[in-house]
Amino acid sequence: MDYISTRGGAPALDFAGATLAGLASDGGLYVPREWPRFTEGEIAGMAGLPYAALAARVMQPFVGDCLTPERLLELTTQAYGRFAHKAVTPLKQLDEQHWLLELFHGPTLAFKDVALQLLGLLFEEFLSRGGDPLTIVGATSGDTGSAAIDAVAGRARIEIFMLHPKGRVSDVQRRQMTTVLAPNVHNIAIEGTFDDAQAMVKRMFADRAMTDRFAIGAVNSINWARLMAQVVYYFAAALQLGAPHRKVAFAVPTGNFGDVFAGYVAAQMGLPIERLIVATNVNDILHRALTTGDYSAGTVTPTAAPSMDIQVSSNFERLLFDVGGRDGAALAAQMAGFEANRTMQLTNAQRQGAAALFSSARADANDMAQAIRWAFDASGELLDPHTAIGLHAARAATIPRDVPVVTLATAHPAKFRDAVERATGQRPSLPARIGDLFEREERLVDLPGDYDSIANYVASHAVARG
Repeated sequence: MDYISTRGGAPALDFAGATLAGLASDGGLYVPREWPRFTEGEIAGMAGLPYAALAARVMQPFVGDCLTPERLLELTTQAYGRFAHKAVTPLKQLDEQHWLLELFHGPTLAFKDVALQLLGLLFEEFLSRGGDPLTIVGATSGDTGSAAIDAVAGRARIEIFMLHPKGRVSDVQRRQMTTVLAPNVHNIAIEGTFDDAQAMVKRMFADRAMTDRFAIGAVNSINWARLMAQVVYYFAAALQLGAPHRKVAFAVPTGNFGDVFAGYVAAQMGLPIERLIVATNVNDILHRALTTGDYSAGTVTPTAAPSMDIQVSSNFERLLFDVGGRDGAALAAQMAGFEANRTMQLTNAQRQGAAALFSSARADANDMAQAIRWAFDASGELLDPHTAIGLHAARAATIPRDVPVVTLATAHPAKFRDAVERATGQRPSLPARIGDLFEREERLVDLPGDYDSIANYVASHAVARG
């Protein structure tokens, strides 16, 4: 299996190369040259596998010769052994049709752990084979940062620099990053939004002055390996609900489009998915793009669901590439126009290709609060704001009654205690394993929201090539 850039101008890489590179050198995102596909019988044969074994089975076609099946299973077993629930991503039933897929049983209480616990091990595995030390530069709207830091803290030959928008993540999210005091961890609070931080990270990948000196890698969902690991829980949920003999729909709260694109990949691999429901908050660029074809970035509005306060969804490029005919040159021109003007119209092929599997819904603050209250009243479940937005979209969607609808529960409610308490009167408690979070020492640096300040800080703290 080799990987090509969505913009057509970067060399193809194998799985190890794409994992360490993160973003392609032409500014595009790596995708497999072709989608592997399982037969119905092969999918049926996965039923009942423990999560680590299922993960190794689903991911092996993407890994190719870079890892033996035995070594991949060792890594998945190690990655998912740290989760607090034996099922890793358990299902819970809300009513006759609606289910929750709990993705927050990892060490930092968010769905990002499912991918990043494995990605940290993959980095270590591939770096042990030689090459330059890795300088990870990432941007976070809340959960990616803590999950990535937990996954690589203290690991040899890795330095991680994580940017977050100052004052725009929850106190729990911030402390989960800034209380990790490992010497290879660097937390940076910037003035501005997540989109500003993400733009600076992308710029650094294209900055020859930086990439010539440092081997820069990514942990955001622009990194294919991270997205690949998220494909697995779609298989896990669907198999429990009757796949491949029964279709399943998924509602996914999303900002950067990575989590829901993983569902699209699962469908390309043969998993029978009825529909992928994209749930956005008032920062609704994805909803507008999928319903009207208008992909135009506006001003970010801060909300109680900060991980979705995004106006530029990086992974949407992967979908546009795939449904638009996989024409890298055409997409490169289209994305260059967007990056210059912050506005873009989807082509007819892109709109029609997306509509075959995707629908979308937008939730405001009232919709979110009502979904939190409904879940608590109906089943006693407390939902974080992001999951509630997903549930709002799930309940608003027109899905046949015999098709189960699974909402991805992306974060533990205790990460957003104030919003949950306002909606239900119940204040969720942090799990015992991080119960002392507010007593731990914090360490971070505040920097202006300009690229030169960030690049200079990274350059002064990272380990150079050679």
